[in-house]
Amino acid sequence: MIVLVTGAGGPTGEAVSGYFRKQGHTVIGVDKQDVDLLDRAAVQGLADRVEREHGHVDGVVHLVGGWRGGDTFAETSLDDWDLLHDLLIRTLQHVSLAFEPLLRRSEHGRFVIVSAQAAQAPSAGGAVYAAAKAAAEAWTLSLADALKDTGCAATVLVVKALVNDQMRAARPTAAFSGFTDVNDLAAAIGGLYDRPAAEINGTRLDLTS
Repeated sequence: MIVLVTGAGGPTGEAVSGYFRKQGHTVIGVDKQDVDLLDRAAVQGLADRVEREHGHVDGVVHLVGGWRGGDTFAETSLDDWDLLHDLLIRTLQHVSLAFEPLLRRSEHGRFVIVSAQAAQAPSAGGAVYAAAKAAAEAWTLSLADALKDTGCAATVLVVKALVNDQMRAARPTAAFSGFTDVNDLAAAIGGLYDRPAAEINGTRLDLTS
């Protein structure tokens, strides 16, 4: 398969990219130094290049993220909203709009984002993060509606938070209770190809239970 992973340079992106490469698939890893995902023309240029070289994509795993928040609702900074809007929403819009036609050419295309429980249960100080995650979910579910009956699927994977080996090394006594390991996330994404598109399209799959 041909799988695009955005945000590929971080621990999560490395885990997901490594999972698919070990399965023998071609991974196109994109990080901020490769393509500016806030530049729609640049993202479209990437899609055009992938189309020329491969003709389609079988997976788009959008892992660009970030977190901002405050201690109280009144202390919320709208500068944080501007940052998270770009990271969590605008990049998603550019990538999904550019690559949806290439997904449609796959017999089993999968589009995946990682969301957080906070989108459904926001805290007072987490308004900007929760709102941005909720908007990203809504956008992805709209993409799912566009993909219905195509054999492709757009799915939201929900976590409390992610954990990786570097985090454990930095905080050896931390429990990271309820966190999802990045390798488990990668396996969950791979598992989406084992399920019918109609079963997972437009769904929020909770990985915390």
